[in-house]
Amino acid sequence: MNNTFAIVSELTYNSLIWLEFILAIIVFIALFFTPAPYGKHHRNGWGPALRVAPAWILMELPAVVIPGYWFFTNLNLQTSVSTIFLIIWMSHYLYRTFIYPFTISRSARPFPLIIVLFGFLFNCLNGTVNGYYLFDTHIKSDDTWLTSWPFITGCALFLIGMVVNKHSEFILAQLKKQGNDYQIPKGGLFRYVSNPHYLGEIIEWCGWAVLTWSICGLAFFVFTVANLFPRAITVHKWYKNRFEEYPNERTSIIPWLI
Repeated sequence: MNNTFAIVSELTYNSLIWLEFILAIIVFIALFFTPAPYGKHHRNGWGPALRVAPAWILMELPAVVIPGYWFFTNLNLQTSVSTIFLIIWMSHYLYRTFIYPFTISRSARPFPLIIVLFGFLFNCLNGTVNGYYLFDTHIKSDDTWLTSWPFITGCALFLIGMVVNKHSEFILAQLKKQGNDYQIPKGGLFRYVSNPHYLGEIIEWCGWAVLTWSICGLAFFVFTVANLFPRAITVHKWYKNRFEEYPNERTSIIPWLI
């Protein structure tokens, strides 16, 4: 382990991992009672707000900067395995930080600053636990990991999730271009679920947990489910309440089940 960051002791690291799991439990329960007040669930009374594009950039930026910092600070120690981990991680977060915010309609409702702050702090935490474990401890440095079943299976899941997520977000973006009011999305996995973009992101980070076979990957996957599953349920109910003609065969997030 590189002594540059020796201050991050094993005890401290384990505490951060437990914090992420605890936050997942709190968020999962809270979101069933109080949906996060942005997008379809936008509500007044949550204080100052930011426009959507700068809000997304600010929230996601730590997920680019912090893992990148861990990687490049220890550049001379990186292996082909850690380099590929970084490429996979950045394939999501460079898009999410610098491209996705500008695909959202300018008429979209603003983000409460408190939600932006929570997203920023979470990405600081998650970027630290993933970046430190994967790019400083070098637990997995043997090139044989790249031909292991967890890596191959995890990469396949990550790619499938990314395709589902991006395609579903593209469908939603095209709908917004047709008018400012909400419409029933159609096509792709919207035939089966109300929130295929959330399903895709859950599959992505399930793939990340598998391909890294790490406690930090598992913590991130658990938090992703805790954050997106309750929102998928409430968004599905929102669609059904808003549109009388909403397809009855659609489920919230898992086709034919939930």
